Amino acid sequence: PATRAPEFSALDQDGRTRTLSEFRGKAVVLYFYPRDATPGCTAEACAFRDAWDRLEAAGGQVIGVSTDDVASHASFAAEHELSFPLIADTEGEVAAAYGVSSTFGMLARVTFVIDQNGVIRRVFREVDPAVHAEEVIAVLESLADVTL
Repeated sequence: PATRAPEFSALDQDGRTRTLSEFRGKAVVLYFYPRDATPGCTAEACAFRDAWDRLEAAGGQVIGVSTDDVASHASFAAEHELSFPLIADTEGEVAAAYGVSSTFGMLARVTFVIDQNGVIRRVFREVDPAVHAEEVIAVLESLADVTL
């Protein structure tokens, strides 16, 4: 059975309240990561940034989530010119809704690909930041083929 992605409401790096439902009609790549400015997280975020045109062409919207606060996200996004929302899940509520585990306050690296109707279509639990953007684009392209 199709699993609906849990709705969330949380602040992004600009202090704007973001919700999952505002992206309805687009496929959403919701990725959880441990910590701003660490090597793996930076590689992952920059890979999404560098693949942005292809992600958009495949109908995708990227949203990053970690337990870092708005100020940390703002400086991380500015330093690496990230154009997508980074959600400050400081209380871990979004992660809990998605069943993403946390160790010492750092979230596991897990990505959910959510289709245009808010249904979770793919979950990546073993994420290799080096190839992850490519994996996600392949899933988005397969969703676009199915839903158009």
